[in-house]
Order: sequence, then C-alpha cells, then structure tokens
Amino acid sequence: MVALTLVGFALAAIAAPTNNMGFVGGKSGSGTEFQTTAPYVILLDAESGSVLFEKSGDTPTPPSSMAKLMTSEIVFNELKKGTITLDTEYLVSEDAWRRGGAPSHTSSMFAAIHSRVRVEDLIQGAVVQSGNDACITLAEGIAGNEPAFVKMMNKRARELGLQKAYFTNSTGLPDPAQKVTVQELGKLARHIIRTYPDYYRYYGEHDFMWNRIRQPNRNPLLAMNIGADGLKTGFTNDGGYGMVGSAVQDGKRLIVVVNGLKSAKERGDEAKRILDYGFKGFEARPLFNEGQIVGVAKTFGGASGRVQLIGKGPISVLVPKNSSERISAKIVYAGPIPAPVAIGQQVANLNVYRSDSLVLEAPLYASESVERGNLRQRAFDAAAELVIGLFRMGMGTKKI
Repeated sequence: MVALTLVGFALAAIAAPTNNMGFVGGKSGSGTEFQTTAPYVILLDAESGSVLFEKSGDTPTPPSSMAKLMTSEIVFNELKKGTITLDTEYLVSEDAWRRGGAPSHTSSMFAAIHSRVRVEDLIQGAVVQSGNDACITLAEGIAGNEPAFVKMMNKRARELGLQKAYFTNSTGLPDPAQKVTVQELGKLARHIIRTYPDYYRYYGEHDFMWNRIRQPNRNPLLAMNIGADGLKTGFTNDGGYGMVGSAVQDGKRLIVVVNGLKSAKERGDEAKRILDYGFKGFEARPLFNEGQIVGVAKTFGGASGRVQLIGKGPISVLVPKNSSERISAKIVYAGPIPAPVAIGQQVANLNVYRSDSLVLEAPLYASESVERGNLRQRAFDAAAELVIGLFRMGMGTKKI
C-alpha cells in the first residue's frame, strides 16, 4: 500500500492519521463539543460522503428492521438489472404469513396467505410498513427461499464494501449473529439514494394501505418539517431503538444513523438534533476542481513511470463553520500500479482528514492511459522493485 501525503491546496501534512473513521465528536460553530445520548451514530454528507460526526461508528450492533435496507437494495438491483419488474407477482407462502404476517404479531403489511402480490406493493409493504411478510415474500420470490436470499444479501454487502455486516434474515428479526455497524448502514443508505432515485421515493411515502388496513410510515422525521424523505426505523430488545434518516435543506442532503437508544421518542429527537447540527454547523470547503490533477501514482512496467490522477468531478469536504481544524489528505493505492493503465481506470483513493480523523474517501482515476513499456523498461522496473522489496524485508527484521 502506497500513501502520498499532499501539501498545498489548503491541505496540511499530518504525522500519523488513522485508517478508519474514528471521529467520535464534532466541533460546533461555537467550538464546543457536540454531545448525543445515542451510543452509536454517524452523520454523513450524501454528496461527498464526508463524515460530519461519528460515535462508535464501526462497532457492530443489531440492525433490527434497518436490515431491511439490504433487502430493499437487492430488490432494487434486480429491478435495475431487469430480472424482475414492478408488476412481477410473488406468492405469499404459509411461512411468510406465519413468521411475518398477522399471526406473527410483528410489523406486517397483512398480506393474505397464498395470495399473489405485485413487487411494487411488496416494496411499499416492506419500506413504509416495515412488513416482515413483505420481506420474506420478496426473498422467497427472488431467491427461491429466504436462506438463499440471505446469501445474496451478504454477497452484495461485500460488493458494496460492507465488510463487517452479517445478515441472517431478510427482516431484521432478532438473531444474535446478525450485526451491522452504523457506518455501514450510512454507506448503504447513501448508495440507495444515489443509485436508485426512481425507487428511493418509496421511503418518503407517509402511509400505505393494504388489505383494507392503512398504516403510517414509522419514520418520525417525515412529520418534523425538516426536509426528511427517508429511510428506516428499527427496534429490538437487544439493539434498542435505531433509525436511518435522510433530509434535504437548501440543496444539501445529509444522512444520519443512530442506534441503541432507549425509546422511540428519544430516537426521533436525537436524529433530528443531529441533522440540525449538520445543517447549521457545517459548510463546504472545495479541495480540487473538476478535472484538476490531484496527484500522481507510480506505475510498474509502463512506458511512463507514473500516471496523473483526477477525481470524478470536483472534490470538496464539509467542515465545521469557523473551525481551525487542520484539513489534510493522502493518496492511497496498492502499488506500483502494473501497466497498462486505461484512462478513467480507478487506481487510488484520496483520504481526507480533519485533524486525525478520516472524513472522506474519494476515488481517484487515471487522467491518461499508460501503455505497457518495452522489455528494457519492464526489466528496469522489476529490478528496482526487487531492491525495494529486499530493503523493506531488511528493515522489517532489523533489531534496535
């Protein structure tokens, strides 16, 4: 892994940044430490992915019904691929009805046993009403059975970069093995918002009627007049009260995730307070313009020994207003990068820090192509890497 520290562009070098999102507190505009009763929190800028506030964000916790976000992502992805449509119908099995429907006494859309329900209605049942019967029916319809669907969930989670998440069912019903971090839930929410705008709208519906029963959306933020339009609440005895919320104000969208709270009221109040803190206390700081060269990465076996890097569009980070926190960045990549390198190929990340806390990971792409070098160039690079490798081995075994 190669890390190049950037200086300039209002970025200051830092000595030893952490490699995870360890930010546990935020500075408000007045310089005071922001506090919350929520034991697990993350607050994100949806556009850049900047972390505005984090508290125990990488600790796995029971996701409760927030696990339904992963179920929804699978469904939305199948719709996007065209393998199913909103008009596809799935059978409500006896198992779905007993474990997730009226007999279960859990959150349900009250789908009738052995009835056939359209995918769009099942999505609304799962998203608006948090219906466990809707989730199980979708899982069985897409994968044949729920265990097979759970394998899809965990595979898809890894594809999306959710490395700690582990799902055991499609509903979020209690299971001690089922764990997700709030950091991962925030990342998943951002992915859903940005990837599936046509389907994200379901999260903002205030109610949904099925089987002559009208049920309100369980998201308290929707009624608070703060620009909220999603996403999902959850509760289990082990995990407490949690939610993933998102709101837009003045064109800026933030995502908040809280978990482990003691009551539904506290959950809603804290989520709103954290969003208010983000909207009022932060401002955008541009780092690089669209098309601006961010830095270079070393190549191996190429006609050129390096490749210039750019972001996809402008790169900016939200910072506390009137803050004196240092902003620094490092280009990180596994390298040197073997040639050939195609223009537009993602080859690195720009890790941006506020003080010593990682708050943004922006992908970087090759701004030019690098062709494979001739035999002499490849031999020279191979010899250089051999010497460097031996040097590193020597350093690693040196006794002090």
